Amino acid sequence: MDKYEALPLMRGKKPKFFYGYIIVLAGFFITMVAFGTLFSFGIFFKPLSTELGLTRAVTSGAYSLSMLSLGLTSIVIGRLSDKFGPRLVVTVCGSFLGLGYLLMSQLNAIWQLYLFYGVIVGIGMSASFVPLMSTVARWFVKRRGLMTGLVVSGIGIGGIIMPPIVTQLISSYGWRISYLILGIIILVVIIMAAQFLRRDPGQVAQFPDGQSVVKRGSILSEVKGFSRQEAIHTRQFWMLCAIFLSCFVSIDIILVHIVPHATDLGISPPIASSILSIIGALSIVGRIGMGSAGDRIGNKLALIISFILLAVALFWLLGAKELWMLYLFAAIFGFSYGSTSVLMSPTVADLFGLRSHGEILGMVLFGTTIGSAIGPVVVGHIFDITGSYQLGFLVIAILSFIGLILVSILRPTSGQGERSAPERSTGLY
Repeated sequence: MDKYEALPLMRGKKPKFFYGYIIVLAGFFITMVAFGTLFSFGIFFKPLSTELGLTRAVTSGAYSLSMLSLGLTSIVIGRLSDKFGPRLVVTVCGSFLGLGYLLMSQLNAIWQLYLFYGVIVGIGMSASFVPLMSTVARWFVKRRGLMTGLVVSGIGIGGIIMPPIVTQLISSYGWRISYLILGIIILVVIIMAAQFLRRDPGQVAQFPDGQSVVKRGSILSEVKGFSRQEAIHTRQFWMLCAIFLSCFVSIDIILVHIVPHATDLGISPPIASSILSIIGALSIVGRIGMGSAGDRIGNKLALIISFILLAVALFWLLGAKELWMLYLFAAIFGFSYGSTSVLMSPTVADLFGLRSHGEILGMVLFGTTIGSAIGPVVVGHIFDITGSYQLGFLVIAILSFIGLILVSILRPTSGQGERSAPERSTGLY
């Protein structure tokens, strides 16, 4: 028996202010700036490709490479965050992200587009999800879903405020100066916010959720769990990769191509960019609402609801030809997109514990970025050949339905890892 298990309770002085809320606030600002700028790629799409004389497939390829770089780096970043904490890794990666946008302002060749955006920005973006989600999972247990939702609601806020800002910047100063301004904003906000991050409550002599009395066994059960090697030998790990791949491939295709698609239908660029703002706004509702719902009804049921809405939105898009129809699509899609993304980290914690949470989450995220990398460039190529997005949108609608089936048959892990499933509380059911 572990010496700590012999002591039933751990007592401490109840903190006047729980530092976990600072973690949530810092994470919110980081996701808002990082993803707000990422989602603006679709607004830069036509001005950039027109000036450089690039096809939509080639231009989409830079975004795809960025997603692949993000995924590959996230595995390493997750492991480093587990070991050293988020402050260092977010500071370094935030510097890469800002540098990438500064370099984009000097873009003159295709290879520079793929290096600056595809590699450097992709590496920088790896700080904006895995380290933050893994950190929140360590600071909160009872309200893990809600607090995760609050952090990633920054993605939705960024999706609301950045598209109109970027549209105005490009209209007033051109896309090069706009990239320069974004790079400066990223460097200031992300690096400053990163300095407030702490790996876990123990670093400031506090307990998860701000409790003053905690069962010793409950803490042990939270910090134990599956190692990376143990996790990848489970069926659940590979199912999670497939589930979130089917979701995120559609998300990134929509974020890259929905504005060009809307302008192809005769909608003006400022109005078309408002579709992204609606997606961002409803994603906030989805992240906070379904994150909190996952704490109450279980993450599996919350995921099922999210995938149903995702499939409905994508099949609706196939017949959406008018602005109001695109707005309705954006509302449903935004809610489902926010819902599925917020449930990734809590589901990983439910299935595999916190022992190697960052590394396992990074590997699941890498699985999703394979689809994110391939999807936009393939759909761009389909458009270049057919002159339409219909076939590409049909494929991702079918994938969302496959994801729904996989979520429905997902089962908890059992009898594996440092502790077996009966010892872990699970939010799947």
